[in-house]
Amino acid sequence: MIRKTVTDVVAALKGVENGMTFMLGGFGLCGIPENSIAELVRLGISDITCISNNAGVDDFGLGLLLQNRQIKKMISSYVGENDEFERQMLSGELEVELTPQGTLAEKCRAAQGGFPAFYTPAGYGTEVAEGKETRAFNGKMYVLEEACKADYAFVKAWKGDEAGNLIFKGTARNFNPCMCGAAKITVAEVEELLPAGSLDPNEIHVPGIFIQRIFEGKHFEKRIEQRTVREKQ
Repeated sequence: MIRKTVTDVVAALKGVENGMTFMLGGFGLCGIPENSIAELVRLGISDITCISNNAGVDDFGLGLLLQNRQIKKMISSYVGENDEFERQMLSGELEVELTPQGTLAEKCRAAQGGFPAFYTPAGYGTEVAEGKETRAFNGKMYVLEEACKADYAFVKAWKGDEAGNLIFKGTARNFNPCMCGAAKITVAEVEELLPAGSLDPNEIHVPGIFIQRIFEGKHFEKRIEQRTVREKQ
C-alpha cells in the first residue's frame, strides 16, 4: 500500500517558494486548510497567487496572508468579508481576478480531470468575457474559460487514511474535492488520520490517487463567519 503521510505541516509544505500559485479549499471559514495557511505565514512566502473562493476574514484564513502582504494576486468569486482585502484592492496593492463561483469550481475541476479549457454561458456579455474567446452552441453564446494552473493545492478533510483517501464532513466538502489533483502537488490536512484500509470505500469522497501528501493537523476553534441569532420568544 502506498503511503502518502508526512510527519507534520512543515514537511507537507516542503518545496513552496515565492511567486508560486496555490489553490486553497474552503468556503468562507468552513473547510479551510488553516494549518497550511499558518505555515505559509510563518515561512513568509511572498508574491503568491491564491485561487480560493474567498479571502477569509481579517484575522483568520487567507486574511492572515493579506495582512503580511504575502499575496500578489487573488483569483476568487467572493471577497466581501475582508476589510483588508477591500483596502488593498482599491489601493491597487492587490491584483484581483473575480470569477463566477460555478466557473471557478469548474476551472479547478477541469484541471483535476486534465481538460485545458471549457465553454460556459456564465459571464457572457459582461467584463468577465473581455478578451476571451466566445462561441455559439445551439443558438446560445458561451465563453471559453481555461483550467486553473497551480503549483500546490491545500485542502482540508474530516478523515483521511495513510493512502490519501479523504472523507469530508458536511459543507466543508465545498471547493475541497475539486481542488484535489488540480495542482502539481496536493496537500491534505485532516482532523483524523487513520491506517490505510480503515475507511469504508463506499464513503470515500476523494481517492488517494489525487493526493501527494497528507498529515493530521491541529485544528483551531470552529469559527463562525456571521453569527445570527433570534430574540428569545
